[in-house]
Amino acid sequence: MRRLSHEGGERELSALNQLLNSHDRFVDFVARRVNSRTAAEDIVQSAYLKSLCHSEELIEESVVPWFYRVLRNAIIDHYRAEAAAGRAAEALQAEPMMQSEPLPDERNEVCACLGGLVESLKEEYRTALQVVDIEGRSLRDLAERAGISPENAAVRVHRARAALRKKVREACGACAEHACIDCRCRLPSK
Repeated sequence: MRRLSHEGGERELSALNQLLNSHDRFVDFVARRVNSRTAAEDIVQSAYLKSLCHSEELIEESVVPWFYRVLRNAIIDHYRAEAAAGRAAEALQAEPMMQSEPLPDERNEVCACLGGLVESLKEEYRTALQVVDIEGRSLRDLAERAGISPENAAVRVHRARAALRKKVREACGACAEHACIDCRCRLPSK
């Protein structure tokens, strides 16, 4: 940790006070660009944390313009993150959905331990798989049911599928790769 001279510490405190006194203006500035007051608050708080990490750059006379540059970069990062989440949601929606009811001859092809493995997943993952993969409903339906955004629903389904894949590999070993019919896999202990 660096040591501050008394004079340097006072300059930094004065600069930080200028930033804190402009909080409402900063939030308004960001909110106009992201159309969400809550997101704007989060972005400004994150920018405050970044500015504390770079407090040696804070010069009392130029702190507010410098902080607006920090906010502009944070807004760009926000939109990049949103775009990435949107791409993930689109990719998951494009994945083929399982039929809600397997065909009679397919029922015997499904590993007998799959039901137990699904039940061993945490509740939010079980629900995601039930709604999207088994019932064949949309990510939007899952989002409404779970009280989350469609992007978060897409991420949840992706993570649920990954968790189920991992459990199948752990329980079934080679069977997971070769689609066994006569399953003798180790069921997970609860």
